[in-house]
Amino acid sequence: MKIPKEVEKVLKTLEKAGFEAYVVGGCVRDILLEQKPKDWDITTNAKTQAIQKLFPDSFYENTFGTVGVKTDSKDEILKVIEVTTYRVEAKYSDKRHPDEVKFTESLEKDLARRDFTINALAMSADGKLVDLFNGKKDLKEGFIKAVGDPHERFNEDALRLMRGVRFAAQLNFTIDEETFKAIIKNAHLIKLIASERVRDELVKLINAKSAYNGLLFMKDTGLLELVLLEIAKGVGVDQSKHHIYTVFEHNALSLKWAAEHDYPTHVRFAALFHDVGKPQTKRGEGEEATFYGHEVVGARITRKALERLNFSREFIERVVSLVRYHLFYYNVDEVTESSVRRLIAKVGSQNMDDLIKVRICDRMGSGVPKPEPYRLRHLRYMIDKVQKDAISVGMLKVSGNEVMKFLDIKPSPKVGQVLNVLLDEVLDDPLKNKKTYLKKRTGELGKMSDKELEKLKKEAIKKQEKLEEKVNQDIKEKYYLK
Repeated sequence: MKIPKEVEKVLKTLEKAGFEAYVVGGCVRDILLEQKPKDWDITTNAKTQAIQKLFPDSFYENTFGTVGVKTDSKDEILKVIEVTTYRVEAKYSDKRHPDEVKFTESLEKDLARRDFTINALAMSADGKLVDLFNGKKDLKEGFIKAVGDPHERFNEDALRLMRGVRFAAQLNFTIDEETFKAIIKNAHLIKLIASERVRDELVKLINAKSAYNGLLFMKDTGLLELVLLEIAKGVGVDQSKHHIYTVFEHNALSLKWAAEHDYPTHVRFAALFHDVGKPQTKRGEGEEATFYGHEVVGARITRKALERLNFSREFIERVVSLVRYHLFYYNVDEVTESSVRRLIAKVGSQNMDDLIKVRICDRMGSGVPKPEPYRLRHLRYMIDKVQKDAISVGMLKVSGNEVMKFLDIKPSPKVGQVLNVLLDEVLDDPLKNKKTYLKKRTGELGKMSDKELEKLKKEAIKKQEKLEEKVNQDIKEKYYLK
């Protein structure tokens, strides 16, 4: 991984003007991990006015000494390079923002104010690494370790408590012992952080490949109880004879499967929350314990939790719906097409695949060996089948009542004859499925004799059955069904 030419140009321009300049923080960490950085930051001893003078196409819209230098890159990440003057930060009265920002001429002092050793790394344009706090060693050994006194770092910005467990999840690292103890001692400070900032860190943790480990770090440090009390209430809550794990363990393992299989964010949250209603609905103890209605209660709990964390309305509705209906009943020999249609109507056709994914997470979080048994594959087949149901009169833009009205007739076999002939024509040409055409054609068919209509109807039905058989077979093969 090399420093991009756009970044290198900014570094060398500063150096040529007599200033020190280094890429710093997460981008250096990512370079050493051979990963593509998500952003590029430069630190320098040049003051903001000097930076702007060197880079006329720039902007300065903050009080933290950060100048945005525009480039002509087509890469969104490289269109603006942030260049910040070396700084030290004073007292943090609110545990969120420094009371004042002071600039310094010392790179060492600038690096010393950063959160973790793996983020306190700097690199020059020629690739020389500045590592004053053994960040490279911690990267190699897989440790999240605070720079200097961890208690001071967390008191400066309490969001670092969540950032620590989030980095551990993203990088699949462990947390240094002293840093871990400091998180436990200072965990209560997370209450002072705006819910949106906590939410953003939580989303990054849940989206990590090792989200399961991150969740366990949250539990063991006390952050889970403060950020997601609803999930923490499942700790130690035993389940019935069908489960070998506690409610928390089951929900966490369900998330683990979702994360390891790269499921979307809303599915991961639904997997984590799907049984959140169990502690509140538990009746009885041991193998005979029951949790009736936990999916309904769980949906309400999920909504309140996500609203508290200021998730978007759309995101909340998707997750709540998946939690509410994750317990859908499906038995191959008992469930009908109409019941599948009703389930689709409740959940939404666009969410059915996600609902099955949550069910798979539920299964794998219970310790079963097979993620998608025959009946789930059969459900996929049924969903596909009823959604492709363009081979029934129900898809026509006219109804039986309208046919009777057009022809001024009472209920009779003629209504079915007309509808089947209309369907046959629409199957050949979907563009004919318009009320104006169908009304006109109904009038023409109404003038035919019953014998002529019956013949057309039988031909139409025969064609429809053949088409349905082919569609059915195609869908069955798709889901490995015989």
